[in-house]
Amino acid sequence: MINLLTQDPRLFVLVVVVMVISVSIHEFCHAFIAFKLGDPTAKYLKRLTLDPRAHIDPMGAICLLLFGFGWGKPVPFNPINLKNPRRDSALIALAGPSSNFLLAVFMALIIKMIGSSGLISSFLILGVYYNLILGFFNLIPFGPLDGFKIVLGFLPDNLAIQWVQVENLGLYILLFLVITGSTSHILNPLVGFSLKLLGLSTV
Repeated sequence: MINLLTQDPRLFVLVVVVMVISVSIHEFCHAFIAFKLGDPTAKYLKRLTLDPRAHIDPMGAICLLLFGFGWGKPVPFNPINLKNPRRDSALIALAGPSSNFLLAVFMALIIKMIGSSGLISSFLILGVYYNLILGFFNLIPFGPLDGFKIVLGFLPDNLAIQWVQVENLGLYILLFLVITGSTSHILNPLVGFSLKLLGLSTV
């Protein structure tokens, strides 16, 4: 992504702004749902905010700029404070990707109203695209992504135990997918289909 800085500085700035906003909303929604489900941990740690400074991880941001792969600060929560720890943990995890999908739909609706030309529309189009990527990427069911906890929350107890036992392998599998470019084979069809549903495949 850093190549954009020399090729098209304006596009680079738009992408950075989109990513900062999207990641901040993603992490805020984790914190918000955790708080609503009875866990104040994120609030005490000042993560219950839309302020990007609370959610942007410096190393994750640098990796995103250099390699096109990054991360925000994970929102901590304490399962002890949840009424149904496994189910509620899944709902907290689901809140992040859901926020990205909702943001993509919201931006697509605005594009429909104002048209697809101009700087604002360019920003919104990028917003739709990158929020779809963030949403689907985080649903990949390997730790430490949200998808792992979402799957865990809906498995029967016997399978859940086995699922937890392979959590540590998730990071290695995820790194393999990213390094080999396999994530694009997973994400591109999903993003393409979603853009068609939103009526933006020709934008």
